[in-house]
Amino acid sequence: MSIALMLGSAPNALDARQWPRAPFDHIVAINNAWRIRDDWDDLCCPWDFPQDRRPSPTTHQRLILQEDFVPTQNLYGGFVYAGGTMAFTTAYWMLAALKPKVLAVLGCDMHYPPSGQTHFYGTGTADPLRPDITLRSLEAKSARLMVLAALQGCAMVNLSTGPSRLVFPRATRADLPQTRPSAFDAALARAALAREATLAYQVPSGRYWEEAERFDTAELDSLDQMWLAAAQIT
Repeated sequence: MSIALMLGSAPNALDARQWPRAPFDHIVAINNAWRIRDDWDDLCCPWDFPQDRRPSPTTHQRLILQEDFVPTQNLYGGFVYAGGTMAFTTAYWMLAALKPKVLAVLGCDMHYPPSGQTHFYGTGTADPLRPDITLRSLEAKSARLMVLAALQGCAMVNLSTGPSRLVFPRATRADLPQTRPSAFDAALARAALAREATLAYQVPSGRYWEEAERFDTAELDSLDQMWLAAAQIT
């Protein structure tokens, strides 16, 4: 079984600093999360992530940039449907490139307190909270990710114990070798995918904001509800 860990930048991501490598076969960091531990395998970051914040990878580490993750995001429907945050983008890249049986996340809860520390390194931009047509329901985007992962035999779980916008089941590291994909409604998932195909909101370049005027928010909200229903989230 392949078990992958995705590390974000929430304060609780520091919990992973002292964890042993087992049971993880692969560790993927997002943006600044490479600083948490030095045995990461891949770092996913966008084109505008500052050069002076990027590490110098070892021979066994890779930087995953837009030329890598935009095509894989498109395999799963594209940014408009999948959600335009690095957490969702990284997860879809991991599904395509690593094909894990379990994808565990930590530090990606997209929950931001009104004051105080928002990231493990202090404060930062709450990217998922920006006004963005792809992020009208973070819960629905995570439900979609969980269902599409399950369709390829991968379980999505959240190792966080705090508040979260993600709808993945909670788990501990000890649970991971026995973890299996969550149940979902296959008929509703097929209906949601069919509706996405009919709407044809794909943007191959990934620059969906340049075409935002052609996307109907009512249709996207309806799709969000379909994915929540398919994931059996009430």
